[in-house]
Amino acid sequence: MTDVLKTQSTNWTTASAILFDLDGVLTPTATVHEQAWKELFEGFLASRPDVPGYREDDYFDHIDGKPRFDGVRDFLASRGIVLPEGAPSDGTAGQGSTEDAGQEATQQDAANATVQGLGNRKNKVFNDIVSAGVEPFEGSVRFLEAAVDRGLKVAVVSSSRNAPAVLKAAGLNGHFEIVVDGVVAAAEGLPGKPSPATYQYAADLLGLPSEECVVVEDAVSGVQAGHAGQFHSVIGVDRGAGRQTLLDAGATSVVNDLDELL
Repeated sequence: MTDVLKTQSTNWTTASAILFDLDGVLTPTATVHEQAWKELFEGFLASRPDVPGYREDDYFDHIDGKPRFDGVRDFLASRGIVLPEGAPSDGTAGQGSTEDAGQEATQQDAANATVQGLGNRKNKVFNDIVSAGVEPFEGSVRFLEAAVDRGLKVAVVSSSRNAPAVLKAAGLNGHFEIVVDGVVAAAEGLPGKPSPATYQYAADLLGLPSEECVVVEDAVSGVQAGHAGQFHSVIGVDRGAGRQTLLDAGATSVVNDLDELL
């Protein structure tokens, strides 16, 4: 083990709790999110030939780690596109009868061309993929178990509104009594990452000051959230954002896999 890793390992063991992001940290569902966003925006931009198409960097630059509808707004803004907010039910309608299909399709096209409609369509693609099952990162599970064995408290802080379903699909739901996800954030009026509010709320639920909680993140916006708060430290996990990018965003240290810290 290198001196750097020894320092990092000693660092997290002096904390009282670990606050885990979910997608990309505990489970490989960040790649599922990335795939779903790609499918969504490639289809959406296909009818707009005057606008640059979807690029791989768009996910990390505008979407990764953010609440779903913020991701829609920020990506659209990167293309100079402004859409109406729409209704929460936009993009969720099913197919009607054959005789009504033409009218319903027209109505659905209009509903899809809203922030809510695009976000809901992305969510459907994501859930269709996750329903087949999720395998957590083995190194992350080992780190999680080591943290619990040391007596540290743990919580999940995710921008996703699907966090409980993903945790259950990955067999990790039994490890976490505290899950602060997009649903909780909306109900409590908490701004999403890069604001530190959701992480601070999780620390409060654990009954701990933020200074005693480590934040573990793979997304730039999540690292920025941890850095913006008064947390013990911020461990970045490089799943594609880039080591230096995460350090520049405020990570205390960066690893490729969490079991490097054991």
